[in-house]
Formats: sequence, C-alpha cells, structure tokens
Amino acid sequence: MITSAGNAQIKRIIALQKKSKLREEENVFVVEGQKLFEEIVQNRRSVIEKVYVSESYRMKCDLTDGLLVEVVSDSVFRSISETVTPQGILTIVTMPDYHLEDILKQDKVRLLILEDLRDPGNLGTIMRTAEAAGFDGIILSRESVDMYNPKVVRSTMGAIFRMPFFYIEDFNEMLKRLQNTGFILYATHLHGAVDYTETAYAKKTAVLIGNEANGLSEQSAHTADYRIKIPMEGQVESLNAAVAAAVVMFEVKRQQNEAGNQV
Repeated sequence: MITSAGNAQIKRIIALQKKSKLREEENVFVVEGQKLFEEIVQNRRSVIEKVYVSESYRMKCDLTDGLLVEVVSDSVFRSISETVTPQGILTIVTMPDYHLEDILKQDKVRLLILEDLRDPGNLGTIMRTAEAAGFDGIILSRESVDMYNPKVVRSTMGAIFRMPFFYIEDFNEMLKRLQNTGFILYATHLHGAVDYTETAYAKKTAVLIGNEANGLSEQSAHTADYRIKIPMEGQVESLNAAVAAAVVMFEVKRQQNEAGNQV
C-alpha cells in the first residue's frame, strides 16, 4: 500500500492531473469515480493502464478481471483527487482513438465545431448534449480547453468515451475542407440573418459555436455558409455557449428526424 505523498507514482498522477503537455506526451489521462471506471470497462475505447483505490474503498469493493490495482492510504488518495469528496477510485487510461476520416465519408453527418472554447464545464456539457442530440463528432480549435482536463472529463459523465472529438491545428483550413466535401456550415452569431428554426439543415451539417466571451472570429463567421441566430426576449444579449449549442443541435435533430420520417 502506498502511504507517502512523495511516492513516484503519486507525483506522476498529480502531474497528469495538472499538465496537459505531460498527458499528451504519455498519451494517457486520469479518470476519477466509479461511474467513469465502469464506462471504461464497458466501452473499451481506452486501455486501462492502472487503477488506484483508497484503503477504505478496497475494504468494501473487490476489483477483478486481471486489472493492475494499487491501494493508497485514504490521506494520500485525497491528495491525488481533484474532487471535494473522493469516491476512492482513480484510473489512468490511454486516450481514446477516433478517426475523422471515418466520419467525413458518411452520407449523413452532424458535426459541432468549437472555436476557442475555454470553459471546462461548458465543454463537458456540450459533449453530453452532442451525444444526446445524435451528433457524430466534435471538432475543436487547438486553442480550446483540453478535453482531458480533469474538470472536463468529469463533466462529460462518460461521453468522452463515446463522442468522437478532434483538435485541429489549422481551424479555418478545416472549415474550407468541410465545405469542399459537401458540408454546409451554420455559424451561431448575434448578427445572424436567419432564425435558427427557419433554417433548413443539410444532410452534412456543421454547427459553429464560438468563444464564450467573444463569439466566433470574423474569419470563421465569414467562411460559414449561413449565420443563424437564436431570438431572445428581455435584455439578455447572448446565451451561454453550451446552452446555445444545445438549442441549435436539438433543432437540427428535430428537423432531420422529421425529414427522415417523411421519406
């Protein structure tokens, strides 16, 4: 049992929790909690490197299936946990491997495009919502918050292992590539010309959501085929990025489902 916070394994876990560069170099990240552990085992999108459990967790639960398990004293476990009330189980897993080409070649695709999204909670919520709305993948600019940030991982509630996502170095080049492969780009914009409910969404739809504070860049908004708006009442000037994404994604889902039922 590990009883010292100075243990090399403990130091590595803390570093993985805090440093995105280290996560990228080692191609692993940290997952906390029982539900996410069960998601990994069931989904098998990621490979479990090692499981760490607190002493009290080990006394009431039995992990089998040939997993490599390390028991940690309760006090040391609290030092590696990013949650206020740790559940007593932490897993180091490999990053899931998704393939953008497999998605782009489909005849009917729903993509969400995120430009410079910075809030971990927003990203996690958007991941869950995209799955619920039947979207096929999420493309993010390189400047967006790291998907493997512990706060993001927790807030996805397992969607990180089911919803394909891709970070893109040249964001605007990717937008043009999507257009060249048949996608229609719909940019959510405060000065959008068309109500989001009055827009006919294509079989290959890509919805663009911008930075929480500044929205989409002018270049991205200009590249889009349509600028759409969400009508609002009162004195509210804009919606939270996750809320705006949810509103539009479910409208896309509604329209395409109705169109499919009419065929």
